[in-house]
Amino acid sequence: MNNTGQLSRRSLLAAAAFAGLTTLVGCGSGDDSSDDPKDLSKKEVGAMKKYGVGDQFKATKPLTFSLLHLDSPVYPPKKSWLFWKELTKRTGVTFKTTGVPYSDYEKKRGLLIGAGDAPFLIPKTYPGQEIPFVASGAILPVSEYVHLMPNFQDKVKKWGLEGDIDSIRQADGKYYLLPGIHEKVKVGYSLALRTDILEKEGLDLPTTWDEVHQVLKALKEAYPKVYPFSDRWNQPEPGGALLNFLAQSFGTKGGWGYNNYYFDSKAQKFIFTGAMDEYRQMLEYLNKLVSDGLVDPESFTQSDDQAKQKLLAGKSFVISANPQVLADEYRFNLEKQVKGSSIAIIPVPIGPAGPVVRGTRLENGMMISSKALESENFVAMMQFVDWLWYSDAGQEFAKWGVKDVTYTSSGPGKYAPKDGIKVQAINPDAKKDIQKDYGFSNGVFAYGGNWSLVSSSFADDEKEFEDSMAQRKLLPIEPAHPLKASEQEQATLWETPLRDHVRQNTLKFALGKRKLSEWDAYVAELKAKNMQQFIDLHNKAYERFKKENG
Repeated sequence: MNNTGQLSRRSLLAAAAFAGLTTLVGCGSGDDSSDDPKDLSKKEVGAMKKYGVGDQFKATKPLTFSLLHLDSPVYPPKKSWLFWKELTKRTGVTFKTTGVPYSDYEKKRGLLIGAGDAPFLIPKTYPGQEIPFVASGAILPVSEYVHLMPNFQDKVKKWGLEGDIDSIRQADGKYYLLPGIHEKVKVGYSLALRTDILEKEGLDLPTTWDEVHQVLKALKEAYPKVYPFSDRWNQPEPGGALLNFLAQSFGTKGGWGYNNYYFDSKAQKFIFTGAMDEYRQMLEYLNKLVSDGLVDPESFTQSDDQAKQKLLAGKSFVISANPQVLADEYRFNLEKQVKGSSIAIIPVPIGPAGPVVRGTRLENGMMISSKALESENFVAMMQFVDWLWYSDAGQEFAKWGVKDVTYTSSGPGKYAPKDGIKVQAINPDAKKDIQKDYGFSNGVFAYGGNWSLVSSSFADDEKEFEDSMAQRKLLPIEPAHPLKASEQEQATLWETPLRDHVRQNTLKFALGKRKLSEWDAYVAELKAKNMQQFIDLHNKAYERFKKENG
């Protein structure tokens, strides 16, 4: 669910001590050397003297690192997991885990960091979630130590991720999160349609939002007592998924992807998202669907279960989807309940903005406690993190496990689970599960990577969907514009009232409870809530960061 400046190159004394590391990457690429480097000479216990891209990390003595572990309810952790045993065998590293349930993870993470009790390694942190911990000094400015991480640096340079990395830098020019990184943007969500119903009515799958309107109108005429489109994913953000992918088609941001500022690449400045003409045009389109009786008015407020029940009962034919729920929830249950049914996800329909896709290649990643820098094993820890989370071999291991035990491979990027093992949508009836029974494909460790690895567990639907979206123009990452602590405090006071007003009126305009002829009055209300001051603050930060970092 769920965003550029550049630092000048600085020399690194520590780099000379690690001649086996890869060459430092260029400006703004994640290479954060220092004119006054910290002395790491007493923190190399257990580290490899020569460690470079493609090398297997193996600690020179047994090591244990503390780790905050999100305990998924889908695959609760087990001591018997092959993942733990094989990881120690390959690297010499054992984890001391602090397990936290999914529902409490963010709260518990914050409490542990605030109390100074956080484990050294704090994964499952999305870009932006590290910001509250920067000022206290509780987390490490990891950009100062990526010279110890050759695989990370290599992928940043090879995949052209400099801008993405720069987007998470803070006001001091450093970044405090090691993000998961992708070779390509992975698009998650779009519309799914009952293809058996379309075929019955002689309708084609739509490719544009105008065609979506036409198809829904035809379905309404054929089934007048049905709302053709009834949607899900409304908690905590009403219309979270739909508005997210609809907005990009109109050249704006909405739903899960909404924030109050949007970078206008033509004007080279930030503008307020909820007041954009493109945002208004998106709401006009939604209002037309609602007023024509094509969208269930409960689509923006109902629970997921209610939306799915309507689909399964034939009370709707269109719903937001991602490839996984398409296979595991919609198709699986439809086939059991409705003989001859079929459903398919379509590429995000094209709108006024053209065939574009918005997204970041940054994934949830790792914060590191500042206390870790005091450890004599610090260098070894950074090498280990680099291998497990950023090397090709480490990422393959975390996702697929052990060759000829949990998977087979017929060549680079070609993987198949061993007989009797389920991997997401592959081998769905197998008795063993690669997550539940072996601990691989665990979201704490397995994310990001090259496209062949990421796509290796896709079902046919997902492959077709992602291949189609990959052909579209990727919208640029918004430039870095970190706020100073005092500015952040002020922005936070303005942020929530503005966001709440946009959210409330988005629903009112879409559902026809407020006429779009009142748009100018709505914008005036935003201005009264300090909209312009909020945007001025972000533009000031953008200009300052650009001036200071080039």
